[in-house]
Amino acid sequence: MIDEKVFEEKVRRENKFKYLPMLASILPAFFFIIILSFVFIEALAFFQRVPINEFLFGFEWSALFRDKSFGSIPLVWSTFVIAFIALAFSSLLGLGSAIYISEYASERRRRVLKPLIELLATIPTVVYGFFALQYITPALKIFLPDIEVYNALSSGIAMGIMITPIIATLAEDALYSVPYSLRMAAYSLGASKSQIIFKILFRAALPGIASAYILAFARAIGETMIVAIAAGSKPVFTLNILESMQTMTGYIAQVATGDAPFGTIEFYSLYGVALYLLMIVLTVNLIAVYISRRFSYLVSRL
Repeated sequence: MIDEKVFEEKVRRENKFKYLPMLASILPAFFFIIILSFVFIEALAFFQRVPINEFLFGFEWSALFRDKSFGSIPLVWSTFVIAFIALAFSSLLGLGSAIYISEYASERRRRVLKPLIELLATIPTVVYGFFALQYITPALKIFLPDIEVYNALSSGIAMGIMITPIIATLAEDALYSVPYSLRMAAYSLGASKSQIIFKILFRAALPGIASAYILAFARAIGETMIVAIAAGSKPVFTLNILESMQTMTGYIAQVATGDAPFGTIEFYSLYGVALYLLMIVLTVNLIAVYISRRFSYLVSRL
């Protein structure tokens, strides 16, 4: 029989231990609130001098020139254009890799290929930026002579390579986690491999695949070094992806490295852009959570 005092001592120790995991779960949310509050407070100094309507709906950004304009649409447009190029490029690579590793590769090949793909995520983004500038752009120039040295297309391709592991890993995990009994049931009904993948497994794994794409898109929106090096610093609203563009993160990096004196409106504009960027990324992630839960509910009813 367990001594009552020993039992109570064990309970007290367990109760003390639970506070450490609880603290670990609270701190990330606390840090997010602190960072958001810091950016918001600093951005107030900018919005006190620049009307928020001009900032949100203006089509001209020339914060670092003598005639200053603070319309953020060119920065937002460039950010989304390059992010969509990256997502389009990584879609084929990421989803194709996920399908092969999950459904066609042997267990031995799966153990080799999956870590190799994940290694792409360990490469510093500054390396991707120089790779785009030194290799992707010259290669594109062979087929697109009008492409500029700094352009949206090459930076989008480099970013697409960078986010490929996100799509490949999460989509492969989603496909691999589908119960094997569904595959066997489909085979017993005479379905082919491609029919099983696209008509059964995709439906069952849809929440994970959708989340993979949205999280990769959010990662692309927040990327800094690739666009700072390879995309250029020309804040223009254009449909030509062969031209130089400046994204929101690219502008923040430019100002933060000393292109604007501390305390000036140009300096505080980086906080306005940072707050806007935080809101966009937060919205994209909330959409990812909603879609994942919605698709999970729909899949559960199939």
